[in-house]
Amino acid sequence: MNLTHLDEQNKPKMVDVGAKASSTRVARASGIIEVGQEAFDAVLANTAKKGPVLQTAVIAAIQAAKQTSTLIPMCHPLMLTSVKTDIEELPTLPGFKLTVTAKLNGQTGVEMEALTGVSVGLLTVYDMLKAIDKGMVIRQIQLEHKSGGNSGDFDRKPSNP
Repeated sequence: MNLTHLDEQNKPKMVDVGAKASSTRVARASGIIEVGQEAFDAVLANTAKKGPVLQTAVIAAIQAAKQTSTLIPMCHPLMLTSVKTDIEELPTLPGFKLTVTAKLNGQTGVEMEALTGVSVGLLTVYDMLKAIDKGMVIRQIQLEHKSGGNSGDFDRKPSNP
């Protein structure tokens, strides 16, 4: 098996996507942060000392998706056309599920952008609540869906948080 990110001398390289056809590409990723009841209540009441937790996490997720190529060495800089977020309250956990959908019309996929957005968004929740709860757990960061490109579509079967 040939590794696509190594050249003939086994040196790292970024794959040349210049000859690939542009197509609409979409990726949706999600992840969960489990928090203690006190932290969950602080988010809902908007009483966390660092400010509005969920709104800040959304901004962080969007910013991270746009900056993925500066964080992940072999990712191409992309001109995203859309980054959408959704945060679902999970009161029985308690916690939150963050979903990020990235989209573009281009020559390479946006899976890493969606996954990076989720990761940084959830880390932002952790940062903003760590004074209340240091035992939070981030889990199940995963690709839910991708479409476009040569490798075709992917859809993860639904699972419960």
